[in-house]
Amino acid sequence: MFSEQDHSHLPLPGQRRVFSVSGLTSVIQGVLESRFPFVSVAGEISNLRRPRSGHIYFTLKDDNAQIRAVLFRMQQRYLDRQPADGQMVVCRGRITVYALRGDYQLIVDALDYHGAGALQLAFEELKKRLAAEGLFAEDQKKSLPEVPSHITLVTSPGGAAVHDFLRVAASRYPRTRIAIYPVAVQGDRAADEMVTALARINESVATDLIVLCRGGGSIEDLWAFNEEKLARAIHASRLPVVSAVGHEIDFTIADFVADLRAPTPSAAAEMLLPDGREMRERVLACRERLVRVMLRRVDLLAERLSFLRQRLGTMARPLDSLVLRLDHAGLALERAMRGLLTAREHGLAACAAHLEQKSPVARLELHRQRLAALRRRLLLAGPALVESRSGELARLAGLLEAVSPLSTLARGYAIVRKDAPGRMVITDSTQVRKGERLQVLLRRGRLQCIVEKRELDQGEGKSG
Repeated sequence: MFSEQDHSHLPLPGQRRVFSVSGLTSVIQGVLESRFPFVSVAGEISNLRRPRSGHIYFTLKDDNAQIRAVLFRMQQRYLDRQPADGQMVVCRGRITVYALRGDYQLIVDALDYHGAGALQLAFEELKKRLAAEGLFAEDQKKSLPEVPSHITLVTSPGGAAVHDFLRVAASRYPRTRIAIYPVAVQGDRAADEMVTALARINESVATDLIVLCRGGGSIEDLWAFNEEKLARAIHASRLPVVSAVGHEIDFTIADFVADLRAPTPSAAAEMLLPDGREMRERVLACRERLVRVMLRRVDLLAERLSFLRQRLGTMARPLDSLVLRLDHAGLALERAMRGLLTAREHGLAACAAHLEQKSPVARLELHRQRLAALRRRLLLAGPALVESRSGELARLAGLLEAVSPLSTLARGYAIVRKDAPGRMVITDSTQVRKGERLQVLLRRGRLQCIVEKRELDQGEGKSG
């Protein structure tokens, strides 16, 4: 018996590759599923069966051919009515192969009833034509505000869709104002009313974006959103337009033209509005992060100043006053930094309190710009002051270097001291006796010497 594992890769002499039945079926399945990932098929339902599993099995046929189809139980909740033998329908779904029978079949995701075939063909033709004109191109999409302050819903005020949107919006970000522009969303006048609404809102309504909102339905129910006039009105809109029409499996021409497509009205509210609690947490986290960064900066400056004070403490006494000035400058810098940081913390706290009391949308951008400017000033102030004090320190170091004994030694002079407790520095030959041990300090190293002879300057006499 042939098996894919044993024989599918073993060509016979003089022959092409030999497939097993399952291997060939698998290849055919891959070709069909990749070539037809999503199709719409019109035909008549026959041989419909409903086994205990709850799935619906039927044959979709026309005068010349037929294909098996299956509608799984989970997809049936989107049906307006139950399918039956003899109905003319348009099935939308995916082609696959049922390997045990060697049949190809249609996995149905959505089903539209009588008359839908012509509508589906019109939908596909318009979709293809508008796509060729560039109405669906991503570079044509307008950007949406991060936090809209005003949203206008173009919808039927009595529908469930608008209530779903308002419920989610109230739970996420109640500060956003939402206006409703009432229109018909189904029927012959629906498309014209929505086109008029878009034009009037763009002309006279102060809003951030427009949402076309409607619940699910059949292709006939949603056809107003497939009208070419509405598609061109959406594309011409100065304001961003969001399409929130139908269920997740429903697609309309408006979805493709709109700047954003939401699968449902409630999902549109979630996509457009931020979570208020999460937004407050982000502001607080930014404030804490800024405080930590500035405190670290202050600590580093304090450590550097401490190090500089220790170095200055080893220098000569005449520099004490200069060291003290530098120390005071460091303390002043630290106080200034901490005072500036405290002021910024108070500013952030005030912003947070203001955000809690009032809508932050109108002032959020202003606060963000002020915070960025203050932060730049803060980041520039510290390094500039440190650079100034570093220059002062360099000047003092040069002064110290000029008066340092080490500089004198570097020019060839030496310091002579007694090699005895006290280490008295010798400046006069009368301070030593013959045979006494002396220590000579050079630029590098020292010498141990014994006095063999002592001489005085002329006029002072000589001594042995």
